Amino acid sequence: QVQLVESGGGLVQPGGSLRLSCTASGGTLENWNIAWVRQAPGMEREGISCISNGDDSPYYADSVKGRFTISRDNAKNTVYLRMNSLKPDDTAVYYCAAAPVYCGRLHRMYDYWGQGTHVTVSS
Repeated sequence: QVQLVESGGGLVQPGGSLRLSCTASGGTLENWNIAWVRQAPGMEREGISCISNGDDSPYYADSVKGRFTISRDNAKNTVYLRMNSLKPDDTAVYYCAAAPVYCGRLHRMYDYWGQGTHVTVSS
């Protein structure tokens, strides 16, 4: 029903910034809750941020709070993740995912997932 495509990843030095984009096709993101989830090498997937389809405040994991900012532009069917002050520990594949009801804790609640975009933070 809907396809999600992430973009904006790449290689960046520690302290640098990147903006990731999650763009939908085959549907609109207006009524979806959109999460960013990352998976570092050898680690479990970690939910790092989520923006609701309403007025609820965005969620940020402690590991990224104060450095990352999630936003959405429904007219462009796009959700962004601005990442500042990047650290080597931020190296991971970053996925966006869409849930119909709310920003839940379980990955199974998210109906659609993108293929991921790679972020490498290294000198």
